[in-house]
Amino acid sequence: MNPPPDLAGAALRTYEAIFRHPAAHNLDWHDVRLLLGELGQTSVEPNGNLKVTRHGHTLVLHPPRTKEVAETKAILELRHFLELSEAAAPAAEKGESHWLVVINHHEARLFRSEMHGAVPQQILPHEPADYFRHAHNAKDFSRGQEKPDPNSFFEPVAHALTGTGQILLFGTGKGTSSEMEQFVTWLKKHHADLVQRIVGTVVIDERHLTEPQLLAKAREFYRTPQYAEK
Repeated sequence: MNPPPDLAGAALRTYEAIFRHPAAHNLDWHDVRLLLGELGQTSVEPNGNLKVTRHGHTLVLHPPRTKEVAETKAILELRHFLELSEAAAPAAEKGESHWLVVINHHEARLFRSEMHGAVPQQILPHEPADYFRHAHNAKDFSRGQEKPDPNSFFEPVAHALTGTGQILLFGTGKGTSSEMEQFVTWLKKHHADLVQRIVGTVVIDERHLTEPQLLAKAREFYRTPQYAEK
């Protein structure tokens, strides 16, 4: 997520920290309040909660118990709000965007719009050194004997796809070895609205494809008659 062009100094550093992957755990609450005050209108409710309004969107935040915003859930809420409340770019107003998501165990790369010269947004698992190891049952999302919350990887990807437009997924492997299939299974449970926008899931050999080649494959997919008029 690119920061607003008028942000600078501490506000810019705070904005970038909110969208850092893996999630930052040392966000200063005071800095977050200052950032939100620059981007929108803030007010403190009688119960102490912070109410933020920006471009018609509202977020209510519970102040953390310490001076830092350390919970991943709170950081994801901030990301989601900043994404949703961002003013629509002129290019996006002309029509719905096409999305390409290239996902594996190590990262998710997101490309938007017509994908000519697109720069990917990279989303990494919450703990890059401890990638998912799947069980035989795709619904378990198991990592060894543990069953971690996949939100740390999948939720930021889902939030980045919020809005409109068709979604094309590229991934490697099949079944439990496919992060793409795991992601779709997770979406069906947590974000059914996004599943309705998925127009294709394509197994690729990502190791032998450059980003321009990936984008070319996506453009070829979207040029087929059944999608070209959508």
